[in-house]
Amino acid sequence: MDTFQALVARQDGDRITASVETLSPSDLPPGEVTIRVLYSSVNFKDALAVTPGGGVVRSYPLVPGIDLTGEVVESQSPDFAVGDKVLAHGYQIGTGHHGGYAEYVRLPADQLVALGTLSPHDGAAIGTAGFTAAMSVQALIDWGITPDAGPVVVTGATGGVGSVSVDLLAGAGYRVVASTGKAQQDQVADRLKALGAAEVIGRLPADPDAKPRPLGKTRWAGAVDCVGGATLADVLSTIDYGGAVAASGLTGGAALHTTVMPFILRGVALLGMDSVLMPIGPRRKLWARLGDSLRPRHLDDVTTDVDVKDVVGVLDRVRDGAFSGRAVVRVAGGL
Repeated sequence: MDTFQALVARQDGDRITASVETLSPSDLPPGEVTIRVLYSSVNFKDALAVTPGGGVVRSYPLVPGIDLTGEVVESQSPDFAVGDKVLAHGYQIGTGHHGGYAEYVRLPADQLVALGTLSPHDGAAIGTAGFTAAMSVQALIDWGITPDAGPVVVTGATGGVGSVSVDLLAGAGYRVVASTGKAQQDQVADRLKALGAAEVIGRLPADPDAKPRPLGKTRWAGAVDCVGGATLADVLSTIDYGGAVAASGLTGGAALHTTVMPFILRGVALLGMDSVLMPIGPRRKLWARLGDSLRPRHLDDVTTDVDVKDVVGVLDRVRDGAFSGRAVVRVAGGL
């Protein structure tokens, strides 16, 4: 490996450009394990990494790609051997140091997860978004919300986190209501119902101009919120007594205009989902479940493959809310 190819994002004044460049091993950060990248994926944070003012990248130039799967080609760690199939995501991958949109990466061993029963393609199809969905579903289960407690709403249901959440919740026996701004599109509704949604509704709140209410009529036993902003405020106001919301999104805005009423009068819990700094022990355990009892049932139905050299167009669509499901980025052979 004298040189290798990578998609490099650079800042030029108030513009961010991304193009394929030739790098060398000296460009890689320190770490015990060097990996030949097979696949990465597209997440909203990847789109922000190539957006001026996106706020997720510490400095440029940078190789984006906040998750990856691949094969170990060099290891100074007793935990991983040459030939092992691994995945990695979170920490500073693709934001603070070079990420998955490159033929090779080098990472600390304590940031790696063995793929186990998952193929490299399926691991990337789940990726950061699917892992966040699994965190969200597991959080609701751990909170004690059972399938007979009532419907669970998933907001932003056509996105990466949302679509996998619908799949996982339905597979666990919950009655899932999928909320999306694309509900009037027959193809979108059919796709969500194929994932297991019992009902597809429009974006919440139904009337975006209505004055928010501290408490509304209860509708949901729990929720996976991938939107934030006014949507999260509306969902919180309609959660049943003792319910919970697993929140991970901010495409609807970072501000949350609500009151303490849902929390102190209905005992509602707001559970924040952050996969970036999740310790490696729990991270590995949840990935093991994703390869077994929590494995998504419809990965192929929500996944689109794209070569890394063509990924910028997909990133633009994700940022604009025009992409549904998951995009798997083919790195080996895709440059």
